Amino acid sequence: MTEIRTPRLLLRRWTDDDLVPMAEINADPEVMRWIGDGSVRDLETTAENIERWEGEWDDEGFGLFAVELLGSGELIGFTGLSVPYFLPEAAHEVEIGWRLGRPFWGQGYASEAAHASLEFALQDRGLDRVISISRVGNEASENVMRKLGMKLERETVHPAFGHALNIHSIDLTEYQA
Repeated sequence: MTEIRTPRLLLRRWTDDDLVPMAEINADPEVMRWIGDGSVRDLETTAENIERWEGEWDDEGFGLFAVELLGSGELIGFTGLSVPYFLPEAAHEVEIGWRLGRPFWGQGYASEAAHASLEFALQDRGLDRVISISRVGNEASENVMRKLGMKLERETVHPAFGHALNIHSIDLTEYQA
């Protein structure tokens, strides 16, 4: 089982106990504001998401980690790697992403978890390049990308929803552990 420990977090594979807390995160309109069309997700959709995320681990050898606080064991969201099939022009890439519950914003958890995931991608999984995609205007996510050393590569448009997206990238030669 793949696990990563940081000073404050445990990044791990998903369990049945994660469904309800992740569904609560996905049901928050502020959390979902910058994701897809901004719609919240219910328990059934969250279950389908977790199943898909776990399948990506099996198919690709990487995926989205459940992120929990080491002190309490509380699920705070996810971070990790996925293939951005929703964006055909980037479907050959590997994207790093994150989503945390609102009570956990502004404490450095997204950056801490994302840094561990990026290190996992480039050093453990041997990827040469990783991208991150954000909706234009999502300054919090773009700040995390900058902290990871990612650079803005280009702007594009979401094929289904029509809003502007920024694609940031980093490759192994630019990475600073």
